Amino acid sequence: MSEIILPPATIGILGGGQLGRMMAISAREMGYRVATLDPTVNCPCAQVADHQVVTDYNSLAGAQELVRRSDVITYEFENIGAIVADFIQKHDCLPQGYHLLYATQNRLREKESIEAAGVQVAPYRAVNTYYELNKAVQELGLPIVLKTCQGGYDGKGQWVIRNEAGLTELAGLFAKPQDMVAEKFVSFTKELSVIVARNSRGETETFPAAENIHRNNILHLSIAPARIPRQVAQHADEIARKLAIHLNLTGTLAIEMFLLNDGSLLVNELAPRPHNSGHYTQQACITSQFEQHIRAVCNLPLDKPRIDRPTVMVNILGKHLDQVLEKIPELRASCKVHLYGKAEAAPNRKMGHINVVANSVEEALETIDGLNIWPKL
Repeated sequence: MSEIILPPATIGILGGGQLGRMMAISAREMGYRVATLDPTVNCPCAQVADHQVVTDYNSLAGAQELVRRSDVITYEFENIGAIVADFIQKHDCLPQGYHLLYATQNRLREKESIEAAGVQVAPYRAVNTYYELNKAVQELGLPIVLKTCQGGYDGKGQWVIRNEAGLTELAGLFAKPQDMVAEKFVSFTKELSVIVARNSRGETETFPAAENIHRNNILHLSIAPARIPRQVAQHADEIARKLAIHLNLTGTLAIEMFLLNDGSLLVNELAPRPHNSGHYTQQACITSQFEQHIRAVCNLPLDKPRIDRPTVMVNILGKHLDQVLEKIPELRASCKVHLYGKAEAAPNRKMGHINVVANSVEEALETIDGLNIWPKL
């Protein structure tokens, strides 16, 4: 699919969460109509869309309805069944295709795809049994990180094994064979991410690297620009472009990396869509990651992103929401609040984010600390 999709065409979005919502907002600003498929009635994306197909993600009937209503279809998360993706792809309305989605749905396939592009990842081993886990520990050494090959996010489906006792504790996971991957624990100085976009004509652009800080395995802050040397930023950009071309990307791809003590970079994970760490682009850049994604899947010209003013994104979890709402009357205009419209605020559920724009990263961080909502770093 290489034709240009112009407004007022309808963009179908598989998934109805906050990423779909922010895609939809950008699409509607550009004059497109939006349909979304999600099992939850009045999900975040549906609140700003023209139509919602209420069905399970793996429903072929639902996919058929979304195809009928849409001129082009994209997705906001990876957990889309092969049958649905194959059906949509065969109807020539999924410019992203299924190949990258298939690779990123499984951590082992993802690592193999990254290595095939000539990009380095942490040493790893495929693990299906407790015997293979022990063998991986012998070969990689302790500590290691054990991850499920499929599913898992924000630390779910992951275990850090630091010693023999920790290894023994995980024996029960392998009561039956499991598809897992064991990675050597990497000592790093910073976590970085780069969002790269590419359209069907091969035009490729990257957003400046963000520096990410996690708490309890959930992203807490994304700092843009990242506080890294110029040569590291250039290397991160080169990695992103190399992966985009090798994977024949259409749309956006988020690339999470580790910066090591020697200044080298390892790729940790990929996400074939807009990403939490790219939310800073809504205020820092003329074109956000969401508009860039819509432009890419519709085969429009891409922006050449730059950061106009330093911006720090801080996530609003359920446990922070009430305090944030209380603080809104005090917030200066440089603190942009984005709430997702979710019905229930579980303690560690992402309910929104704030982009703090300032003259420097340090000033933005001071503003966040001054709100006294999040414990100081």
